[in-house]
Amino acid sequence: MNADAVLGRLASYAAEPPPFTQAAHDAARLCLLDALGCAALALRHPACTRLLGPFVPSQSDAVPGGARVPGTALVLDPIQAAFNISTLIRWLDYNDTWLAAEWGHPSDNIGALLAVADHLSRTGQRPVTVRELLSLIIRAYEIQGVLAIDNSFNRVGFDHVLLVKLATACTVTALLGGDRGAAAAAASQALVDAGPLRTYRHAPNTGSRKSWAAGDAAARGAQLAYLTMRGEPGYPRAVEAPRWGFDAVLLRGGRLRCGPLASHIVEHVLFKVDFPAEFHAQTAAEAAIALHPQVRGRLDRIERIDIRTQEAAVRIIDKTGPLANPADRDHCLQYIVAVGLLAGELTDHHYDDRFAADPRIDRLRAVMRVREEPAYSAGYLEPGERSIANAVQVDFNDGTSTARVEVIYPIGHPRRRTEALPRLRAKLRANLATAFDAERVERIAAWFDDGEPLERLTVDRFVDTLVTEP
Repeated sequence: MNADAVLGRLASYAAEPPPFTQAAHDAARLCLLDALGCAALALRHPACTRLLGPFVPSQSDAVPGGARVPGTALVLDPIQAAFNISTLIRWLDYNDTWLAAEWGHPSDNIGALLAVADHLSRTGQRPVTVRELLSLIIRAYEIQGVLAIDNSFNRVGFDHVLLVKLATACTVTALLGGDRGAAAAAASQALVDAGPLRTYRHAPNTGSRKSWAAGDAAARGAQLAYLTMRGEPGYPRAVEAPRWGFDAVLLRGGRLRCGPLASHIVEHVLFKVDFPAEFHAQTAAEAAIALHPQVRGRLDRIERIDIRTQEAAVRIIDKTGPLANPADRDHCLQYIVAVGLLAGELTDHHYDDRFAADPRIDRLRAVMRVREEPAYSAGYLEPGERSIANAVQVDFNDGTSTARVEVIYPIGHPRRRTEALPRLRAKLRANLATAFDAERVERIAAWFDDGEPLERLTVDRFVDTLVTEP
């Protein structure tokens, strides 16, 4: 179809991508393995696992030729499998991140790509190699991340998973054999859908939907791709149509912008290496943990805690008052700093109700002062910087203070990649060990350093190493 300019650009890139370097494939491999490690860790949480399987209990959880769900014995329709896998990846807020005018988690797309590639390979429709899967991951990351650079949906109240649905729709269509026209049609369908409101991420409505919203978006993107490949036409003026188009309605008269598409995002993505927490708070957690030895014996004498941060963090994770649940806590800058000061670490269990009942947490939160540091906000948006800075300082009631600990770049930032890789490898092993025996953990972890054997596998054989028997 003769599409709007943005639709045409996305479709051309998805269906006819440029050649990618081995460095881009290597980066995508680390993203894939890290995401699957996060999924394995999520299996420990009943609030997540209760959502897995078919939606209707009477449906079979062993669909003939279906896609497998890592860490489980489930065999599902690929669209339902996409929901399951992306929900697992996203549940603990531990998967990779991209921050710009909009933010989000590019690995949210992996559930749909893995499920559909597994189904195609498993049913003999066509063998999809892991190397081809990595190429699709590069494209999904790039579409989501590049659109996030110049477009802010959160400022008009819509959630960033809109971009997951769009990137998934484009790339799954390409995986299914769609050409540029089909990819443009699928992209238009995703934009016509628009996106959910951010209300489930903010008080007074913060809830666990934020942990399965990515699974929902990935499944919907895959569904739209399948509908397109059945011949459902797209909407060529979905973006630019007067009054009723995406620009007019969702962007309130602004323009959906899309810069050049290559492989920048996957090569510069931010990994969550040490902390399962909202990314704007990662450096705050690191600073608080660094201060733990200085404050652990003087907690009752803390008079004030000063937190300097970026504007985006003030806008979305500066929270006072009661926190309703784990989803509320892992998106609260003050809670994350309090845990770091108290415990000297931050894990997924620190968001549980039992730990959160410690009265010292709210006592510390009550004396915190969060302020924007203009230099941090500028560095956050500067293309050559992309810093995510925070600083924490503690004042005591005897007039003394700790040093002001400032962390500009989180451990998962490209500027700290050399430092991060051994810890990212350790994170993978630790996460996998919660779901698999030692032999399987070592087999999977070996692909972290040498991806060539992995890339030669078909996706169904790769997935077979990640599942349990029915």
